[in-house]
Amino acid sequence: MCRVVDLRQAVLAKNDASAHILRDRLTAGGTTVVNLLSSPGSGKTALLEQELLRARERSVPVAALTADLATENDAARLARSGVPVKQVLTDGLCHLEAGMLAGHLDGWLPPDTRLLFVENVGNLVCPASYDLGETLRVVLASVTEGEDKPLKYPTAFGLAQLVVVTKTDLAEAVEFDEIAFRAHVEQVNPGVEIVMTSARRGRGVGALLDRALAAAEGAPVHTPVMARQTHGHAHDHSHSHTHDGAPPLGDVADVLARTHP
Repeated sequence: MCRVVDLRQAVLAKNDASAHILRDRLTAGGTTVVNLLSSPGSGKTALLEQELLRARERSVPVAALTADLATENDAARLARSGVPVKQVLTDGLCHLEAGMLAGHLDGWLPPDTRLLFVENVGNLVCPASYDLGETLRVVLASVTEGEDKPLKYPTAFGLAQLVVVTKTDLAEAVEFDEIAFRAHVEQVNPGVEIVMTSARRGRGVGALLDRALAAAEGAPVHTPVMARQTHGHAHDHSHSHTHDGAPPLGDVADVLARTHP
């Protein structure tokens, strides 16, 4: 068991080192990374397409990289926005890693890109532990997934700097309890902002772009309690990009046990 834990921590340490290098490189070029995490079918691609359209209307230089196990369907959808889009096929890997992301950006990312939206693999387990050199980590959940989603995936929601609820046009039909959902988010990540959206109705569209631009301009972003407790200090997610990455899984479990017995 110790060897498994040691190996896991070594893999995460290597990823964190790659994330630091990538963050420094992108920051030097004026690019800010937004890491989007969610379960499959959350409506992440639909919302991102609308955000990219807003960015183009506002003449904000943005790009999007989307990751899936198979097919280029999401890239085709996002490309309709008219911004640079790249599809990454992970060949079965359930998450992106910083080194992998860096390799796909080489020779592709336009040099004037202000924001790079990374649509991670649809999975709230593995991606939560991997820093991609992002300045803003966003977790999305649809109203159809249930109010207890944050409690089922405490690492993903506990390390989020912004939580986005999607498909709110279906909230009444599925009897979504927004008060309960907010309480559950607050339980694992006190103080994090929650944005309610509907890509179909236009509700909240543009909010993600606004938050990303603010972070790119150096505005302070939310520092999750879990990150502070795990590392013993608050991460600085300002424009200096000194984020240390997600903590090892064992450390996260310890934090959750102490915070929410």
